Amino acid sequence: MDLIDGMLARRTTNGPFRPDPVSREHQHLLMRVAQAAPSHFNSQPWRFVLIENPDTIAQVAGIAGQSMTELIEGGVFFERYRRYFRFTEKEMEERRDGIHIDHLPGPLKPFTRQVFSDAGLKLMRQLGVPKKLGEDNRKLVAGSPLLLAVLLDKGEYRPGELSGFYSVFGMGAAMENIWNAVGALGMGIQFVSTPMEIPRHWQAIQDLLRVPGDLELMAVYRLGYLPHDQARPSIDWSSRHRKRLDQFVYRDTCEQPERE
Repeated sequence: MDLIDGMLARRTTNGPFRPDPVSREHQHLLMRVAQAAPSHFNSQPWRFVLIENPDTIAQVAGIAGQSMTELIEGGVFFERYRRYFRFTEKEMEERRDGIHIDHLPGPLKPFTRQVFSDAGLKLMRQLGVPKKLGEDNRKLVAGSPLLLAVLLDKGEYRPGELSGFYSVFGMGAAMENIWNAVGALGMGIQFVSTPMEIPRHWQAIQDLLRVPGDLELMAVYRLGYLPHDQARPSIDWSSRHRKRLDQFVYRDTCEQPERE
């Protein structure tokens, strides 16, 4: 039951970590739980890079911050992910998916519904929102004591073939093991996703990590120990709602939703 309770309590950390280094013992434990994940034919196609070097972390942080600024400035982020944004508790209760933007600076609150319009984007630029979000993102990554890069062996990871699916499935299982384990260690984890949205920035991270030709960089995460009293970022969201059983589970055929 402790394991199940931990899985149900899983969180993503949107705020800062403590500056304390992540112990080598905990780093290796996280690698062990990743290693315990299932993979096709026990191929273990995943590879990991543990990044503690402050200069490397600072460079990744700069790339992440610049990526966020560009995505917001150009309207790409909101256009690409608009279907996941919720602005009221009622909407969250009905849909039970996406993220609820429930924490905003005062000047932005009256304009939440216009965020996807040209007028809303213009206002955000005038208020310096893209640069603010970019700098917030940079600080979060820069203040993380540990980054984790996840790669796949191209000998196993062949997109377009079943091996491609199997490899991504195994990598997902490995990362989920890590995600569920960090809570037991007093740690948090967050996906550093924005560089992936812009190819030249993603290439810059690959160059920084000296990724060889036989590996594919798939994702980067930031990790650290959680502070005891964590303040929310200036722009934040909640995503604790989950769909009801009848919204995602069926009985016998896809025509019969499962009831609670």
